[in-house]
Order: sequence, then structure tokens, then C-alpha cells
Amino acid sequence: MRRLFPVTDQTPGRPRAVGAAGTGDAPAPVGTPAPVGTPVSAPAGRPAPASDTPSVPAQDREWSLDELADAYAYPAGPAVWLRANMVSALDGAAQHEGRSQPLSNATDMRIFGTLRGLADVVVVGAETVRQEGYRPARAREAFAARRSAAGQGPAPAVAVVSAGLDLDFGLPLFTEPLVPSLLVTGASAPADRLAAARAAGVEVVIAGDGAAVEPARAVRALADRGLRRLLTEGGPRLLGQFVAAGVLDELCLTLSPMLTAGTAQRIAGGPDLPVPERFSLGSLLEEDGFLFARYHRG
Repeated sequence: MRRLFPVTDQTPGRPRAVGAAGTGDAPAPVGTPAPVGTPVSAPAGRPAPASDTPSVPAQDREWSLDELADAYAYPAGPAVWLRANMVSALDGAAQHEGRSQPLSNATDMRIFGTLRGLADVVVVGAETVRQEGYRPARAREAFAARRSAAGQGPAPAVAVVSAGLDLDFGLPLFTEPLVPSLLVTGASAPADRLAAARAAGVEVVIAGDGAAVEPARAVRALADRGLRRLLTEGGPRLLGQFVAAGVLDELCLTLSPMLTAGTAQRIAGGPDLPVPERFSLGSLLEEDGFLFARYHRG
């Protein structure tokens, strides 16, 4: 794993000609700026300025889960933060044969697990639950101390967003969760399906006056339950709704070095934005041709 951004100078030094002053450096013309990344000596009697470049793990090795957790930590403070985690092929495909897994690799899955290990709740669309065979999030010893210190439970809850409630409430996701799964829907969702969900012990969260879920209300409703660190894993339609509603704070995007062609969805679908919203690059990691980027609002 290599960190490509923020940029750090980890290039081995090259031999230099001995300068007139015997410093080991060839003298530069007066007024020539130092190369980017060159340490600057402090004037005599004054401490050297602290570097604002973050420390990074060594390059070209597998990062530990602690290092990944530090790299993907949620912002400090009480604010609600919704991040998405998606994977895309080089040609924009978010899936191959209906699933994202063929575009992934082992490091992407470690990051996937790390993001879950940091979240209060995983928000996912019903179609993704059906296609990807979702199961409850599990507790992982690697994140136990970090979650305890943050006041979190042993694992994130899973919140399934659905209008039609075409779900099997006998699945392990609903019957065997370590933390009770949630069903986020609208007030006008099918009454018989609502009754079936409640009979199965599923906690129902109403976040819309009609059958459809209103994305901003869903975020608020989850935050009101103390679930402030939100992670959505899609699918593309749900992510598109969060984007269109202006409630997405961060996108963690894996760019897979694969081409699929075909007619697969992009990572976000649904309604257009009147004006494209620009996000800023927060960090960029690379391993084995895969790029792991974090983009945030503003």
C-alpha cells in the first residue's frame, strides 16, 4: 500500500556534488527556491517549524487494521457524517453481473471491513440486500477497543431502506443480528409488509410521508437514535438519492483496474443535480493498481 496523496517526500536521496562550503550540496543560484519536500533549516536560536505533513505508514507493505482505521477515521465532534463506500471499474461500472464483488480485491475488502468497524450504522438499499446476500455486521476484535472508546456498540446496526418492503424478514440479517437491524421506510408503505416486519421483531423507522423514503429525513431519524457515523454501501439508486438530497458528506471510492463494458450501473443513479457538486480529494492510496480515494464535501 502506498499513500499518493497527501504527498509525502519518501524518495531516497541522490548523491550530490560537494559545494564550495563543504555541505555536500552544490550551491544554488541566489534566489532559487528549494525543491518541494526539501527540509528548511530554522534560523539560529529558533526551533524548526513542525511539519504539517501527516505521518504515513511505510510504503509497499500491507497496512495494519489500526493504520487503516486511522486513515479512515470519522471527523471528531458530535456532527452527523454520512459517508459512502463504493467500487467502480475503469469504464464506470459499479457492478459485474449484478454484483460489486467481482470488481474488488483483498485490500478493498479490508477497507470495506474497516469502514464498517468505524460506523454506527450501515445504510443499504433493499435491492443491494437481495443481490449481495447481506448478513448482519459482526463484531471484530481489531476494532473493539476503538468502538468502546467512542461509545459504540460491538458492531454497527444495518438499516435497510425500502419503499415496497419486498424483503424476507426470516433472513439472518433480521433474525440473527448482534445489533438489531432497522427498516427505514415511508408512512404509506404496504401495511401488510409493515406488520410482517414488526412481527419479526424488526425496528421500523419512518422517514417519509408517502411510501418512499426521504433521504434527509432518514439521516435525521438515524441520528436521533444516536447513529451519527453513517456509512452507506449503496446501491447506486440509494446513493444517487443521497447525492441529490445534498446529504452526502464523503465518498470512499475504490477505482478497480478492470474494464467490464456492458450496461452496468454507475455508482450513483437517479435524479440529476441541477448543477454538479464538487467534492475535494482528502486522500489517495494505491496497491496493485487499485486506487483508494476519499473525497469530501467542500
